[in-house]
Amino acid sequence: MSSPLRSDFSAPVKGAVVDQQELIHTRFAASKLKAKPRRRHFAKQGGNHASPFKGRGLAFHHVREYQGGDEIRHIDWRVTARTAKAHTKIFEEEKERPVVLCLDQRAGMFFGSRHCFKSVLACHVAATLAWAGLENNDRVGGLVFNDEHHREVRPRRSHRSVLNFIHTAANYNQKLAQVSAASDIDNAQSLASAFEELRRITRPGSTVYILSDFAGYQQEAERQLHLIARHNDVIAISLSDPMEGSLPANGNYPVSNGRERLQMVLTNTLRQQFLNRHQQAQHDLLASFKRGGIHHIGLSTDAAYFQRLQRGMGQG
Repeated sequence: MSSPLRSDFSAPVKGAVVDQQELIHTRFAASKLKAKPRRRHFAKQGGNHASPFKGRGLAFHHVREYQGGDEIRHIDWRVTARTAKAHTKIFEEEKERPVVLCLDQRAGMFFGSRHCFKSVLACHVAATLAWAGLENNDRVGGLVFNDEHHREVRPRRSHRSVLNFIHTAANYNQKLAQVSAASDIDNAQSLASAFEELRRITRPGSTVYILSDFAGYQQEAERQLHLIARHNDVIAISLSDPMEGSLPANGNYPVSNGRERLQMVLTNTLRQQFLNRHQQAQHDLLASFKRGGIHHIGLSTDAAYFQRLQRGMGQG
């Protein structure tokens, strides 16, 4: 018998593997979430969205006679020459912009010490954002990837497209539980490869959400992500677990990689080194996002995501 669907989105997500029906059910939370974060460099125009002046943010509407204060660079020289009067092009904000979701379901995401695994939390957040995009009358699609494969869902303005993305996310998530912990992931798909594929499928002017723990975020991954951010709004949603930043209390612990088993002795020195390394990695990651003009939202497996997501998007 299946478990009842979540109705309280102020509670943390639970589980090691997603329930596809629960992802569909996030639609009820999405109706309370705007699909675009408020950014400082946004300027309100006449359309549904605030324009970041990137890519396809503005669309040509009509031509009228030039008026004092109009942008000189928008003068329509052909019409001006034909009529002998200065005319300028008038633009309006596009009524919809693609929402592209990049969902990380690599083996490293199959981890959690509290309520849920990072991979499960990422799926719930992605599903919520997909429904919110559709609610906002945007085309919704994206890219789901794991250590070996990726699957593209073309952005479309339809329930079928969102359901297709959710089905793909659930399928990739459930495969994580089937993969042996002893499998060799030395040749795993890197974050840079996933971002390169994301750049290929993303049209300029899109809103791009990256849902990942950003493990393996190195120079080439940074370069690919910054290239995407040149012509799109990129929102990096990092998923973490409390144990990734703080090891348990001192003592002896059994550790296994699925093939070998050993005892690890935790001391104050080792715990502090682990903490320092984690904090430095987070500092470097956030500095990279800042350099690329990428908005960041941090979510953790030990807390409810919805209100944090609202706050991160400037809505709470």
